[in-house]
Amino acid sequence: MLIGLVGKPSSGKSTFFNAATLAGVPTASYPFTTIDPNTGTGFVRVKCACTDFNIKCTPKQGYCSRGTRFVPVELIDVAGLIPGAHEGKGLGNKFLNDLNQADVLIHVIDCSGTTNEKGEPMSGHDPCKDIRFLEEEIDKWYFSILKKGWNKFARKIQQNKTDISTALAEQMSSFKVKDRTVDQACNKLNLDKDHPLKWTDEQMYSLAIELRKATKPILVACNKIDLPSSAENLKKLKTTFPDYTFIPCASDFELALREASEKQLIEYLPGDSDFKIINKEKLNEKQEAGLNIIKSFLTDWKNTGVQEVLDKAVFEFLKYIAIFPGGMKKLEDREGRRLPDCFLLPPGTTAYNFANFLHTDFAKHFLFAMDVRTKMKIGKDHKLKNRDVIEIISAAK
Repeated sequence: MLIGLVGKPSSGKSTFFNAATLAGVPTASYPFTTIDPNTGTGFVRVKCACTDFNIKCTPKQGYCSRGTRFVPVELIDVAGLIPGAHEGKGLGNKFLNDLNQADVLIHVIDCSGTTNEKGEPMSGHDPCKDIRFLEEEIDKWYFSILKKGWNKFARKIQQNKTDISTALAEQMSSFKVKDRTVDQACNKLNLDKDHPLKWTDEQMYSLAIELRKATKPILVACNKIDLPSSAENLKKLKTTFPDYTFIPCASDFELALREASEKQLIEYLPGDSDFKIINKEKLNEKQEAGLNIIKSFLTDWKNTGVQEVLDKAVFEFLKYIAIFPGGMKKLEDREGRRLPDCFLLPPGTTAYNFANFLHTDFAKHFLFAMDVRTKMKIGKDHKLKNRDVIEIISAAK
């Protein structure tokens, strides 16, 4: 799974990335601070299974604090997008190619309206325009790939009576498009799958949009929500786009909190609605004033939004589930670590899928699985649920 951060220049993408990963990439108030994509590890929150077994877990990856497990996810922060990117304007071609493997996109917008569509300073910019242009650029990108060599491709499909869904999925495989995705989109649009040469550009553009929605769903991080004009703009965004997910976000505040926590100046758990100063004597006057501003912000907004965005991207948009490997007799691995692993797996994962994920030999010699909580035996086709603790019983040596 890969989460892509997208947006126009100077929207705060890199600050969001730094807040989520503490990677320390450059940020600045001018366009194209990011040129090459930045990759890093963020975390999503899961209620840890250790709370159900009254033990203290020892994770191999991520960490656990106060019963909340932070499970690693990979993020990519790409160059800022400007209108005309699909035609190569700005760093468009590079930007779009960097996004190929992303499973979900977080569109970081400047909710304050203090930068125009090119990331240049101004006042009164309508962030609704940023929503429209970015989706249009990505949709046109999909369309350009779909349209490339279409007549020759479609003619060959018709002559050989090849399944159009399979052929298109292969052509669009770099976007992780599957046969089923194409088939569902064609059915929704009532496209004649036996005669693709008859498809109009309008129909193909609609198909490109459906494929993009299925393979690159977008949620919106309304960044700079702490600025005066942002709250009113957020209301307008929700009214204009009622079916979208908008999350108010102050990535600079989140970054400040995580850095202060790293330096052991405060106690703060990402996603929490408050923090505690534990080394006040080490704070200078400016730092203390800044933390007081953030504390007041958290009182009004409940959290900075960064952690909420990541959690929603993984668990609501992608609908992934967290699975803990465990044993009926003990919850430790060979090194004595308790509940050491927590894996994020796609929806519909079965006990057999999980066995194969752990090791192909487990799947090859699969006998059954055990639900460690309920102590019930489950079969290979049993679909796992979020936070299941599962033991695989296999004949593998």
